[in-house]
Formats: sequence, C-alpha cells, structure tokens
Amino acid sequence: QVQLVESGGDSVQAGGSLRLSCAASRLTWNSLAWFRQAPAKEREAVAFIFTGSGSTAYADSVRGRFTISQGNSKNTAYLQMNSLKPEDTGMYYCAAGYTGRPWDDADAYRYWGQGTQVTVSS
Repeated sequence: QVQLVESGGDSVQAGGSLRLSCAASRLTWNSLAWFRQAPAKEREAVAFIFTGSGSTAYADSVRGRFTISQGNSKNTAYLQMNSLKPEDTGMYYCAAGYTGRPWDDADAYRYWGQGTQVTVSS
C-alpha cells in the first residue's frame, strides 16, 4: 500500500476556517475522498473529486462550506473548510484507490491516511 498523510487539523472557534492537506507517496491519483469520524460515530463521507472530469461531490452537511481540490502536484489534495460548525468536529481522513463503488462508501477506497484532528468550539 502507498501511504497517505493528512495535515492541517487544528482547534478553531465556530465560524473559522481550516485547510486540510493530503499527500500520497508514490502515487498519482485521479480520484480522492475525504471522510470524517466523530466520537462514537461511523466514518462519514465528506467530499470527493475525480480529476479526469473535474467532478466533485459533497455531503449535504458541508455543501457550500467545504471545497475539495487537487494541488499542483498530482499526489496532493486539499479540503478547504469555511464557516466551521461544532458538528464538524472529528478526525478527518483522506482516502484513495477508488474502486468504483458509491463515492460515499468507505469500502470503495483501497488506501487510507491516519487522520488529522479537527475540533470546532462554540
């Protein structure tokens, strides 16, 4: 497996912004997703991007506030998070190696990072 490394997580107040980064070693990807997991909850799909078409998808809870994008390097992706809410708190993971199952299914991805913590206080 290739390694995915997330960074950029922090503690912020409600209404603030963060940008998360995901770097993949020895991998040029054309699709990537961000998931998050709050305590005592299952992993939740947040955003997806397919580079070939530029298509993106977002969870209803973040649409209009979060933006997923690919960096100048083909093995780097970002998640820009604006207008953060306390309910956005959780461990954020990037996932790659999309296998063609629904984009919001965690089983659709072969490779996962270790996560970066985002905490939003009210």
